[in-house]
Amino acid sequence: MSDASQQQSPEPTGTLDSSDRSLLALVACGDRRALQTLYVKYHQPVLRFLYRMTGQLELAQEGVNDVMFVVWEKASSFSGRSKVSTWIMGIAYHKGLKKLEKTRRWSQRFKTVDFQDWNEPSLSLAEHTDGAILKDLVIQGLRKLPPKQRAVVELTYFHGYSYEEISEIAGCPVNTVKTRMFHARAKLRKLLHELGGDGPLT
Repeated sequence: MSDASQQQSPEPTGTLDSSDRSLLALVACGDRRALQTLYVKYHQPVLRFLYRMTGQLELAQEGVNDVMFVVWEKASSFSGRSKVSTWIMGIAYHKGLKKLEKTRRWSQRFKTVDFQDWNEPSLSLAEHTDGAILKDLVIQGLRKLPPKQRAVVELTYFHGYSYEEISEIAGCPVNTVKTRMFHARAKLRKLLHELGGDGPLT
């Protein structure tokens, strides 16, 4: 009986989405409290996703506000064909790509400065356990992937979305998502090996 009860996970997921739909309907009617509730709920997931996409905390923080502004403005356009979380992450995905492109154009004027090195301080020596080093290497590896491949890995492994949901988020066919994941895994495996050297990965 315990196994059967553990397999009833779709119910709470559906309940959560039903709650999100109710909140979004209120937002569409101009309810700012409903927007605040959605903001609190999705702030961390969207921030984490955008940070891993852009590699810049400031951009990610700006992105969260941009995403929720779109939610406020476009709530009435939600068709209901996907989960609310998928819709919101789709907005975040496209905002992240736009911010990356804008930053890339701007930073071309300052090629001698590596802004990426300023965003996340290195771990202290006391924190350099094998687990911490591996996590650091994975983050470094993800940053070297193309943005669209990085997003697929992030959405799959860190946010638990299916390929079908990611195809809705990214606005591309499921086969394209699978192809991006295939190439991302191959590149990440090679990058982790190169970054790891004689460390814990070997």
